[in-house]
Amino acid sequence: MVHTSRIVKHGIYLVFLNKCPQITYKMASQLPDPIEIEGIVHSIVFHNEENGFTIMQVDSPQDGRVTILGRLPAVVEGEEIRATGKWKSDRRFGKQLEAEHITAIPPSSKEGTERFLASGLIDGIGATYAKRIVAKFGEDTLRVIEEESKRLEEVEGIGTARRQKIKESWNRQKSIRDIMIFLHANGLSTARALRLFKTYGPETVNVLRADPYRLASELPGIGFKTADEIAMKMGMSIDSPARLASGILYILEQAEKQGHCALPKKKLIEDAVHILDSPHSAIDHSATQLILDTRIIVEETDGQEFVYSRDLYEAEQSTANAIESFVNAPPNLPPVDADAAISWFERHNQIKLGDEQAKTVIEATRHRFFVITGGPGVGKTTILNAILQILAAKKVDPVLCAPTGRAAKRLSESTGREALTIHRALEFQPEVGFTRKAEKPLEGDLFIVDEASMIDIRLMANFMAAVPKSSTIILVGDVDQLPSVGAGSVLRDIIDSGVVPVSRLSTIYRQAKASHIVQAAHAVNKGKLPPLENKQDSDFFFIERAGPESITETLEYLIEERIPEGFHLHSRDEIQVLTPMNKHSLGTKALNAEIQKALNPPGELKFEIERFGNIFRTGDKVIQTRNNYEKEVFNGDIGHISEITTEPATISVTFDGNHRVDYEPGELDELQLAYAITIHKSQGSEFPAVVIPLASQQYVLLQRNLLYTAITRGKKVVILVGEKQALERAIRNEESSHRFTGLRSRLAISQSKEETP
Repeated sequence: MVHTSRIVKHGIYLVFLNKCPQITYKMASQLPDPIEIEGIVHSIVFHNEENGFTIMQVDSPQDGRVTILGRLPAVVEGEEIRATGKWKSDRRFGKQLEAEHITAIPPSSKEGTERFLASGLIDGIGATYAKRIVAKFGEDTLRVIEEESKRLEEVEGIGTARRQKIKESWNRQKSIRDIMIFLHANGLSTARALRLFKTYGPETVNVLRADPYRLASELPGIGFKTADEIAMKMGMSIDSPARLASGILYILEQAEKQGHCALPKKKLIEDAVHILDSPHSAIDHSATQLILDTRIIVEETDGQEFVYSRDLYEAEQSTANAIESFVNAPPNLPPVDADAAISWFERHNQIKLGDEQAKTVIEATRHRFFVITGGPGVGKTTILNAILQILAAKKVDPVLCAPTGRAAKRLSESTGREALTIHRALEFQPEVGFTRKAEKPLEGDLFIVDEASMIDIRLMANFMAAVPKSSTIILVGDVDQLPSVGAGSVLRDIIDSGVVPVSRLSTIYRQAKASHIVQAAHAVNKGKLPPLENKQDSDFFFIERAGPESITETLEYLIEERIPEGFHLHSRDEIQVLTPMNKHSLGTKALNAEIQKALNPPGELKFEIERFGNIFRTGDKVIQTRNNYEKEVFNGDIGHISEITTEPATISVTFDGNHRVDYEPGELDELQLAYAITIHKSQGSEFPAVVIPLASQQYVLLQRNLLYTAITRGKKVVILVGEKQALERAIRNEESSHRFTGLRSRLAISQSKEETP
């Protein structure tokens, strides 16, 4: 038999599986006429706060104790409910009412009121005090608590402190329940209702009624469309100024999620007319008002008007100004004798630098702002070590950092020196932001930033503001990889501006030449099909398969058997599936479900939680999807679920370095299964084995830099599985998604001003 432990107050359920299959409800034929039942909630078998689905037992005067299934935003034992629905017969659980509508109201009877108060819902009232309060005030109890709470002190044992505690808890619960009911009626889950209450407190409903579009800008997880649906149900005009302004800002926010820093004004207006279903004149008027309020900025570049959100405009402008000041400043590192320094490094490390490498090392010491870029195998790590060792001998204090934790860890391992994430270096605090800034700059003589292609414009602006003006900056990265997940194309814009000195590395060195992974990556980057012979001693393979089903079957075989046996790698921890997309049968969601079944199926003594559309099970591989500075885990960190407990409900995840982090069920929207992740999420990471599905269904995302980035993530083996036509399409398509950014133009303009006599 299956035993199910459910924790109602958290709105989740944990399934403890024994040898028999999980219980499912199978409904028989429906009776034609709707049934209405009124009664008192005796017990709550299950309540899911995310979608309101509830199973409860209700004592009805007419029908006795009845099991009712339906959706209700909140319910407490002792409440009176009115349910309308149809009878169902389950062969195991008997007769049940499947309710189409359920209305819950505070209890009116003495028995119901006592059960309601004894449920633990109200702080300061347990079973004993519930009995005393109801004995004193009878059916008038709830009105007394609501309107004359001072009278509670007439009850034995209740003094001023307990009475105040009861009243505060009553008001809080009433507010929460009102919010739940209000939002549930407008299509939102109870989980989001609780999040709203934490944000706005008792004024939540009033705030939303005044301006529901505040949801879109102030509450994570609720976008403009959801806020707009609520606003329309509340009777807001389709052409209200608040709606149009919020819609325009929403379009800019969506553009930022696609990597854009701005949008052409013409495109912004056209998109707004389409999305908001309002006339061009009204949209244009609203945009003009936003400009006057400086909530958006319009700037002309190359004869075209671009619209920025204010903060992205300021980020671009401040970054350009800071880079300009560094580029135009004289070098300040100790002078380096090129021949002597290179010979010293080669002698101490028993290594011979190539001409390209040696030139880059010396050039990096002679500029205040320098960029090193190149693909795998071109010696970027060797160059970095040479720079660091040569300058350390001259007492230069270096600071090493990278955009992500995994990238910082790799930098530390390759240099033997401490490396920080940029956020940690800037001493980010959740409620404060970056504490290192112009007023409190970083300390150091030389700042080296690895994986610079991942830096977005916001992070770059904060970094440049905090770097001391007397220091030197070296950016290292592969400009041909995917750009940052966040807005901007910082590394490419800096290089393309022609303002900053750049070393473009192209020579592949002997050890890297032996790697078929490196050869394949460079071939793809040049628009050529890599060798596909699948030699036995190779580390790069292409397995041709037609159709998503065949590709998925092959992926599972490779992960479960072939790679672990052939390369002695762990299926969960050392093999990573990288796919271009989240959706469709070869997207992360579908692949994770299939691989989870294969590698971590349900079993004895194994807990699982269903949350936010995912089943999380003890032992699952998971990825953090956004920065959480309080827990010290960051977007892209990968770990596994080491434990799930029930009292209290906690999900423990162990990340790299045995960093253990506990999550409450409501925080699981920060995690996703990670057997398969998107190629974008893999940036800055390396994996022993990488498996990449390629199919025609991914057509829109089959791009050269995407495939190139995926191949360069593998250290020991990379396997492409799929259709040769899709592979060829990706290699031919060198046009990555164009981003509207202004950093390149700002840098070029600043340089031209400098050169003007």
